[in-house]
Amino acid sequence: MKHLKQIRILPIVLLCISAGFIALQFFNAPIEQRPVTGPMKNVPKEVTQILERSCYGCHSNAQNLTFLDKLAPISWIVNKDIRRAREVMNFSEWDKLSEVEQKGKFYAIFNMVRAEKMPLPSYAMTHPGAKLSRNEIEIIKQFALSLSKKDSFIPAHMSPVEAGPKVETLTTAIQAGVPVSPNGISYNADFKNWKVIGMSTLIDNSIRVIYGNDIAVKAIQEENFHPWPDGSAIAKVVFKQAKKPNGEIVPGDFVNMQYMVKDGKEYTKTEGWGFAKFNGQELKPTGKTALFAQQSCISCHRQLAESTGYLFNVPPKVNSRKLIEQYLKTASK
Repeated sequence: MKHLKQIRILPIVLLCISAGFIALQFFNAPIEQRPVTGPMKNVPKEVTQILERSCYGCHSNAQNLTFLDKLAPISWIVNKDIRRAREVMNFSEWDKLSEVEQKGKFYAIFNMVRAEKMPLPSYAMTHPGAKLSRNEIEIIKQFALSLSKKDSFIPAHMSPVEAGPKVETLTTAIQAGVPVSPNGISYNADFKNWKVIGMSTLIDNSIRVIYGNDIAVKAIQEENFHPWPDGSAIAKVVFKQAKKPNGEIVPGDFVNMQYMVKDGKEYTKTEGWGFAKFNGQELKPTGKTALFAQQSCISCHRQLAESTGYLFNVPPKVNSRKLIEQYLKTASK
């Protein structure tokens, strides 16, 4: 008798589930259809084909959604991912980026695919064809490298003086006024008095010197960066690589200063970090609106630097405080 009741209840349960599923479709808003205004140009066909297969599903205005992708509640997740992906990088609106920004995007693409952060594992699971092979990652790497060969390396025939860093404008603010990022963060010339906490290079043939203020240095010494304390500030100064006649690589022309300041209450949408970037000798701020950090900066930091509190180039964690202090002393020389 009990088994018979269960059999009778089953159709009712299925009917309720079906009715609920149908009702959800009335709250299903399709993804915004946007035109392709400026596709990529001067990009090798093999690179374009890789990106179209692995990235365009989210990072473009040319989605090819399956039937299931369009059904709620799956569509809610899909639409949210596409909107966020378009904000970070949209291959269908490539013409909106400057040449420098386009290069930067390709360096970011390479870093993401090399770290296997893109395509997202969840996306690759449901779209196996989007996975990249080692050969395809190498193709993207070589193209990214080709972008930096033309203008990022100062040749060896220059004198050591010419090949030295031009940092005059870094030490003082522009006379007409201090440059301010669209999100309100001002250029801070005092970073030159902070401690050097690290150095790095990138495939664009640049040298990066990373400075930290006292709060950030203390957090590193105490391994207290989960999360970083409010007031921590980091300045990453980027130079072109310069080669001396003897083959030594040294910092060359100043490229930009990248600034991060920690304020958990102010920057809730970017993991508590405020971002700013000041370019060239004129220290021109990056970004057209205050949303640039949400749409660009934090994306890479979330994917690649979560383990170090969303900050790149943190000195390696060690158990000995003395070793940390020795590292900081060495890096400061």
